[in-house]
Amino acid sequence: MSTAVLNQTLGVSSLADKMLQAAVRFWFIVILIGQLIFAFTVASFYGLTAIRGNLAAWNKVLAHGHIPGDRLGNAALVTHIASAVFIILAGALQLLPQIRNRFPVFHRCMGRLYIVTAFSVSLAGLYLMWARGTVGDLPQHLGTSLMAALILVFAVMALRSAMARDFKTHRRWALRLYLTVSASLFIRAGFFLSLLLNQGAFGFDPTTFTGPFLTFISFAQYLIPLAVLEIYLYVQERPTPWRRFAMAIMLFLLTLGMGAGIFGATVGAFLPNIKKAYDSRISVAETLSATIASNGVDAAVAQYRGLKSAGVSGYNFDEDELNALGYQLLKANRFNAAIHVFQLNIEAYPNSANTYDSLGEAYMDAGDKAQAIANYQKSLQLNPKNANGARMLEKLAAK
Repeated sequence: MSTAVLNQTLGVSSLADKMLQAAVRFWFIVILIGQLIFAFTVASFYGLTAIRGNLAAWNKVLAHGHIPGDRLGNAALVTHIASAVFIILAGALQLLPQIRNRFPVFHRCMGRLYIVTAFSVSLAGLYLMWARGTVGDLPQHLGTSLMAALILVFAVMALRSAMARDFKTHRRWALRLYLTVSASLFIRAGFFLSLLLNQGAFGFDPTTFTGPFLTFISFAQYLIPLAVLEIYLYVQERPTPWRRFAMAIMLFLLTLGMGAGIFGATVGAFLPNIKKAYDSRISVAETLSATIASNGVDAAVAQYRGLKSAGVSGYNFDEDELNALGYQLLKANRFNAAIHVFQLNIEAYPNSANTYDSLGEAYMDAGDKAQAIANYQKSLQLNPKNANGARMLEKLAAK
């Protein structure tokens, strides 16, 4: 081989190495930013609402959040949330070579705690899903259960290989564990990326939160990252310039998609929940909920009107307050009360398409087809891009 050809080959190989290293760094920076935002959101929302004693606020973002009297379930929920925050933050520290090399004792101690936390977050999550129930259907629950099982397996294998001082194998199992426990971020990024690309719901029913896309993503949230990791490890074991070029390009494109999804999740979910966390106003929904339980929905409606007309400060009268209360009543099959609450929200926000959409859903669940159609039509009149309203009208017309 001539010197010129050798130099060209070495140049291509060096460029391939640099591209792959740059793609890996880009991926790590994007996922780190996403995890920091996610962890801050979870810690802020659940932590601050708990400090203020407003545990009922958890029910606005969870299908079965805080349930008074359910000590075991509530303890499992707190364990799951606290473990999730720790594992999100600690995982990035474990990956940093500067920490592994300079502070090996810290790395080992953190690694053991990380594995214990992986067990707690998985077991608590399984209990909450199968004992309490959550959104989604059986296929989605099976996908999440497989993820929890993989976390347990990867955690054991990472610990076992570390104890055997087989650090190359340990690193592989640790990476698998890290990607799988990060699936809670990946599924949010994938979900919001699909919304951005399709300008709305795609492949699922937003009312029941079921459908082929959600079934797919419940498995893809960890299987796709794991598959990419295996390809990356294969390329590392059998390096050729073109394999490294291809791996770099694939990783770069996947990271761009993930970054777009994280941006969508930040705007659509994380920032609103952070805003709620730092909102110290009294929840008017919780106030009315207590009144409905003791005196009925008519008393609650009168209470809301009285508080708002009197301009009582300190209450949160935002649109989503009554909307959340209405859906809580719908889930409890209290259709008449839910209809009254949604009507009250329309009274407060007459130009909101979402309020009419929610009332239409309440009438549909109550079996009043004519009123459901009328409210969905009004919702579409206010917002012609309301894909859910159009879909529900098609569904009602087919009956």
